[in-house]
Amino acid sequence: MSLSKRIKTLTEGESDGWDIFIRARKMIANGEQIIELTIGEHDIGTADIILQSMYESALSGHTGYAMVPGTDNLRDAIAKRTVERTGIATTRDNVLITPGGQSALFAAHAAVCDPGDIALYLEPYYATYPGTIRGVGAKPRAIQTKSIESFQPNEDDISAASKGAKSLLINSPNNPTGTVYSRSTLQGIANVCQRHDIWLISDEVYDTQVWDGQHISPRCLSDMAKRTLVIGSMSKSHAMTGSRCGWVIGPQEAISHLISFATHTNFGVPGFIQDASVFALERGISFEKEVGAPFKRRREIALQLLNGQENINLIPSQGAMYLMLDIRSTGFSGDDFANKLLDEEHIAVMPGESFGASAAGHIRVAMTVDDDTFTKAIKTICKFAKTNN
Repeated sequence: MSLSKRIKTLTEGESDGWDIFIRARKMIANGEQIIELTIGEHDIGTADIILQSMYESALSGHTGYAMVPGTDNLRDAIAKRTVERTGIATTRDNVLITPGGQSALFAAHAAVCDPGDIALYLEPYYATYPGTIRGVGAKPRAIQTKSIESFQPNEDDISAASKGAKSLLINSPNNPTGTVYSRSTLQGIANVCQRHDIWLISDEVYDTQVWDGQHISPRCLSDMAKRTLVIGSMSKSHAMTGSRCGWVIGPQEAISHLISFATHTNFGVPGFIQDASVFALERGISFEKEVGAPFKRRREIALQLLNGQENINLIPSQGAMYLMLDIRSTGFSGDDFANKLLDEEHIAVMPGESFGASAAGHIRVAMTVDDDTFTKAIKTICKFAKTNN
C-alpha cells in the first residue's frame, strides 16, 4: 500500500534539526554525562501551584470532552490579556484554543492557504515551519535574513519574494536567534502584507521573554488586525510545555471556521488543562517574569563570558531562551562544530544549519540548565572554539 506524497515529503530530505538531540539522548541513555543545550525545555518544570490546580480540576470532574473552541473562561482570559498588552479589541470570539502552539501553526496555515499556494517564512526558522506548510498542501518559500543585520528582516527582501504568496510566517522574539523585531521592522512587514494582500501569521510564543527592547504584536499596527493570525502558547510563558495548550487569535470569521476545523481534527484540549491555564494566567506578569528570570540571568552570564572572544561572536540576543553563536571564524560548519563538540566535550547544541541556510556557520545554545552548568558549558565552548581554530 502506498502512503500519501504529502506525508512522505514533509521535510523533503532536509534536516529537521533533531539529529544532534537524538544522538545526545542515546549517549545519555548509555550512561554518558552530557550537558544538553539543544531544546527549549525549562529546567524549573511546571510550578506546583499550577499542577495542583490541574489536579483539583480533574478531581472535580473536568476530564470529559471539553468545548472545542476552548472554555469560555480560558478564551476570556486570553482575550483580556491581549487587550491589556496590545490595546486591540479582542473577545472570546477572536480566540481558538489548540493543543499547543504547533497545532495552532498548522491550523492557521490551513485557514489561509489552499493546496498549491505559496506560504512565506523567514530564515533562520523554527525547525517545523516548512513541514507545517507542506502539511496543509502549500508550498514553502524561505526568505533569508542576515547575521550581520542581527537577523532583522528586510522589507525589500520580503517584498521581492512575495509575488503570488498567500501568507507570511514570522516569529518574534525569535527561535533560534533570540532577535526581537523592532517596530520599524514590523512596520516594514506590515507594509508588504498590505501591499501584496498577504495574511500575516505571527508566532508570539516567546512574547514574555524579552531582555532588551519591547515585544510588539504586529496585530496592533494600523489596519493589520484584519489580516493577522497570532499564535500563542502556555508552554514558554508558564513552563507548561507538556500540557499542550496554545491558541490562535484572529478575525472572528477566521476563528469561526477554525472552530469547525478543530472539530474535525483534534477535538479540543482537555478541560483540566484549560482550567490550570486560566489559573496560571491569573498569576499575572510577575509570575511570567519569575518563569523567565533564569534565562535573563544566564544571558547576562553569557554576555560576560563571550565578551572579547575572537573565535565566537554572539548575535545580540534580545529575547527567548536561546543564544545564537557565530562560529564561522573557526572554519567549521555549524554541523561539524556541534558534532565535534558533542564527541569531544559531551556538550550538545543545535547546529545553525538546522534552521536554514541563513544560520550556516552558527550554533544555537539553549539556556536551559542551571547557572553553574551553563557557565561551565559556555567556558568550554569558548575554549573548544579557540583550540580548534
